[in-house]
Parts: sequence; structure tokens; C-alpha cells
Amino acid sequence: SFPFRLFPLREHGMNWRARPLTCQEIQAFRKSKEVMDRFIRAYKLMLGFYGIQLVNEETGELKRAENWAERFENLNRFSHNNLRITRILKCLGEMGYEDYQVHLVKFFLTETLVEETLPNVKRSALDYFLFTVRSKEKRRELVHYAWQHFKPQSSFVWGPRDKLQKYR
Repeated sequence: SFPFRLFPLREHGMNWRARPLTCQEIQAFRKSKEVMDRFIRAYKLMLGFYGIQLVNEETGELKRAENWAERFENLNRFSHNNLRITRILKCLGEMGYEDYQVHLVKFFLTETLVEETLPNVKRSALDYFLFTVRSKEKRRELVHYAWQHFKPQSSFVWGPRDKLQKYR
């Protein structure tokens, strides 16, 4: 037997004993209703830990949970959470929940850049979370959203300024 991860990927993580998933395993997981139901339960559990609530299972829409203030304090204090969030985002993409990726990244961009509630997550949201989004189009939209809300805009380095200004 081997250690099983809650959010398995096709790459090695911090746990050297856990082996990466194969493409065949991912396909098998995606075909199993039971596995996918468990996956969504695990996702909701982790969101709850971070002070986030899944509002709509069809779309992946999120909102702050009632306990968001205390949970955000934890997110701000312990940067290892950022690695876990990156892993969850990558796994959402592997499991076919690309819309969920977009909602989670936008949630963190909003909380870091607009609401300014998660200052210690901002760097990870921009450097890592953004670039887990598989859809090139959605990723571009998120980069543009981040650019619109980044202060000062002239220091934004996550996309070419000329393209961001012309976007849409």
C-alpha cells in the first residue's frame, strides 16, 4: 500500500512517499461517481478550513463562510497553506473542475487585491494560483482582473501592459 493524498497530482509533492498519479488513474477517478463525490466533499472540507463556502456545486461559485475572519487569520499567518491551495487548484484541473479553479482563484484575487483581507496570500495568488488555471482564456481574464485591482498598476508584472490595456 502507498500513502494516498486527498488531492493527488501527476507530479511529486512534499511527501516523498506518495507517488504521482498516472493518466489512467485520473481517468478512472473521473469516471467514478463515488470518487468524484468524495473529491467534492474533500474540497468543501478544505474550503471550510480556509473560511470559504461552496455556494453552487454546478458552477463552483464561492463566498466567505461565517467563520471567515478567524480562518483568514490562519491563512495569513501560515504560508504552508499556500502550497496546499496550489495543490488543490492543480487537482481541480486534473479532475475536470476547471470552472472551480476559476472561482477559487478569483476569490483569492478579490480577497487579496480588492478586499485586502489576505495580504500574505497575495504573492502566491499572483505567482502560483493564477497560473494553475487550465483555460488560457479564463486565465487571461483573471490576469486582467488582477491587473485592474493591483496597486500600483505600474508595478504589475504578471502580464504585458500593452495587452492588458487593450484587453476586451
